[in-house]
Amino acid sequence: MHPAKERIAAVFGRGQGSGYLLTPRLVLTAAHVVADCEAPRVIVPGGVGQVRCKVAWARDDDRRCDVALLVAERDVVTEDVAAAFEPLTWGRAYDLRSWPGAQAIGFPHVQRDACGELDTEQVVGTFKPGSNLLSGRHVLDSDHDAPEAPADGGSPWAGMSGSAVFVEGLLAGVVNADPAGWRHGRLTVTPSETLWSEFRFLQECLLAGHKPESRSLMSSRQLEIEAFERRLREYVVEKVGKLTIIGLTLSDGDGETWPLDAAYLSLELTSASRRPGGGLGLPPGEAAGRSVPSPRRAEEALAGQNRVLLRGAAGSGKTTLLQWLATITARGELPPALGHLSGCLPVTLPLRTLIRRGALPQPEEFLAASAGPLAGLPAAQGWATRRLTEGTALLLIDGVDEVPEADRRRTLVWVKDLLAAYPNARFVITTRPSAVREGWLADAGFTELELLPMSRADVTSFIDRWHTAAGQQGDARLRAFRDSLTTAVVAKGDLGRLATNPLMCALICALNRSRKGYLPHGRMELYRAALELLLVRRDRERDVVVGGDGPELEHDQQVALLQKVAYWLIRNGRSEIEWHKAVEILERALPAMPHVAQRGSAEDILRHLVLRSGLLRQPTSGTLDFIHRTFQDYLGAQAAVDEWDFDVLVNNAHDDQWEDVLRMAVGHAPPRARAELLGMLLERGDREEGHRHRLHLLAAACLEHAVMVDPEIRARVEKSAAELVPPRDVEAAKALAGAGRVVLDLLPGPEGLSDEVAHAVVVVATTVSDDRAIPLLARYAAHPSLAVRAQLAWAWDRFDTEHYAEAVIARLSYEDGLAFVVKSRAHEEALERLGGRPEVWQRGQAAGRRD
Repeated sequence: MHPAKERIAAVFGRGQGSGYLLTPRLVLTAAHVVADCEAPRVIVPGGVGQVRCKVAWARDDDRRCDVALLVAERDVVTEDVAAAFEPLTWGRAYDLRSWPGAQAIGFPHVQRDACGELDTEQVVGTFKPGSNLLSGRHVLDSDHDAPEAPADGGSPWAGMSGSAVFVEGLLAGVVNADPAGWRHGRLTVTPSETLWSEFRFLQECLLAGHKPESRSLMSSRQLEIEAFERRLREYVVEKVGKLTIIGLTLSDGDGETWPLDAAYLSLELTSASRRPGGGLGLPPGEAAGRSVPSPRRAEEALAGQNRVLLRGAAGSGKTTLLQWLATITARGELPPALGHLSGCLPVTLPLRTLIRRGALPQPEEFLAASAGPLAGLPAAQGWATRRLTEGTALLLIDGVDEVPEADRRRTLVWVKDLLAAYPNARFVITTRPSAVREGWLADAGFTELELLPMSRADVTSFIDRWHTAAGQQGDARLRAFRDSLTTAVVAKGDLGRLATNPLMCALICALNRSRKGYLPHGRMELYRAALELLLVRRDRERDVVVGGDGPELEHDQQVALLQKVAYWLIRNGRSEIEWHKAVEILERALPAMPHVAQRGSAEDILRHLVLRSGLLRQPTSGTLDFIHRTFQDYLGAQAAVDEWDFDVLVNNAHDDQWEDVLRMAVGHAPPRARAELLGMLLERGDREEGHRHRLHLLAAACLEHAVMVDPEIRARVEKSAAELVPPRDVEAAKALAGAGRVVLDLLPGPEGLSDEVAHAVVVVATTVSDDRAIPLLARYAAHPSLAVRAQLAWAWDRFDTEHYAEAVIARLSYEDGLAFVVKSRAHEEALERLGGRPEVWQRGQAAGRRD
């Protein structure tokens, strides 16, 4: 395939050279042709004449790279030619094989006619990746003699710089020099693979409408590898390109999944290493004294990042974010901010499964762990090692928190061994916030990011997407449920505090539809209602004949059996269980449940629970897990209370894997048992200095789930929490906020506090996000610390818009560059009524001056 003549450009910058149109406005050329020219011009044969351009990206390091991207003010070609532009594919050399028949077409000076008019020259020769290995530039050896050298001693090929080099129809590089010593018989070339390591280059291509796609310059081995990689990409998209939407049952009863494209909601991330508590800080590289909102949408926060440790609470969307990354990377449909991942292939490694197998996998075992059915193909041999070496494998390692605490050290060693062997590999690793210490991988160059609770705007968007997935376009009742729920999460504080992550939002949407607008008020009641929905009402609403494919089980019977499985998983620090072990657990339980035992074998009953309960699933043919860790913790906590395993609960309370279990156990327990459990937790905290802070905070957080508590025990819990107020730093603030509204009455005003402690107090109050906190926050509005006021500005969306605007936003001083964060039209209108502000940020993006 020869390049179309309308795509071959003459470029006029500091010198005159050649170029190639990637799109009707995007021009590829050599950086030295442009140099420091502010407004280079481009013209193509049959085009619209000379067009001014701006330099979007350039790099000229006199060695490896000499390339520039120009963006024209308008299309360089006519409208009909622009409409006929076809996508361009780049070619990358993966071995040292030479390629005859390569060509470059440009506008050398020697081709000027008697009138000085330019014309093209087509250089045909052999493309040689094996030449200039040390400098990193490839070579195009000409098959014909060079033109006569000019009298001034310059290159006879002057003007060819910037020409695109094509091999087998693929764009393999950009001409940049006529090297000395070769009698003008060769040209050096910046190869395409050099550009594919440049994040900004790929990002600018995407922004300008050119989606970089590449293929190898194909040996038979590479043809086989590329066919394998196409299959792998398709497999990844098919496997992870759908979301499980809890509580959503489609009309055909075919499961509870929805295409990720339709259901995925990009949430906000913040820099955990800079600001562990969420909220605002100064991003790296920002000048001190200037407040720029650090929470950004996932694609912006991950921009240019090659090593990320992602923290997030249960249900916050960590695994879903990895699914989204895997899908868009496999499809090659990356947003411009993630252009640095162009050409990568994702490898998803769920630690909950891998740790159960013993030794964590080595690179050549990655495919077996992430795409098992393809791991035996011939092209898979050596594939992972090569990709990791190149830096074109994206390792998505999910669930450090689901690794038993005793095994986290060897998990860290495993990650660091991979980094030492493959320093160019890309990593995104997820964990719950408390599972590993801050800076766990900081010495390995990891950026720590944290998923923030959903804003009200996010909740509104999620509710709409959920109801769209449920079929609201054709169902007026669903639209009515959506509208009433959208109003309720704003108007009802209790409900709004529950709807802070995708899991809880999905449950609330499902229950709102199922209960026709009547919703539970507390977290424990919400889980109880969700279990009823998934265990009983789910089949009723789908008109499934219970007992048609297994023994009929009542709600309480199913719950009792599921509790046994859940508690075994918790006690063993596991998230998955082998099928045969689950059968054995049920076999031991059935003698105490004779009515259930009469209805079938343990295996029949387990199969029924998997098919009908909506709570268990089979990630592989031989294993089981719960659809979400939260349900495992909820059911296991009830089992612990039923068995009066309070010593087990309290002895493990320092372990983050047991934290939610213990909180839910307090919610499950009857009042007398609840008092005993809380008392034991306080006593252990008093005995063990190293765990005191964590255990006393956990006891306070348990009050959220306790409907009725002995007054003496409540007083002891609140007294122990009060000793931790005010929090000393943001990390302590985040933990204190877990106690809920009870801490608001304990928080002091700003008088006499250091800036760091004042900031921590504001983080607690804004994280609890109850309108009762607004009077306290108003007292901090005039605080001299920029970090304190930045947190107040960012947290607007967590409170009633008008009340917060009047009490807090209106009082915030901004002479030192404070940025105001608006996340809705209501915010914009409120800010306009206040007279505007010099700097306003909209959902993490600069919105310009508003005054």
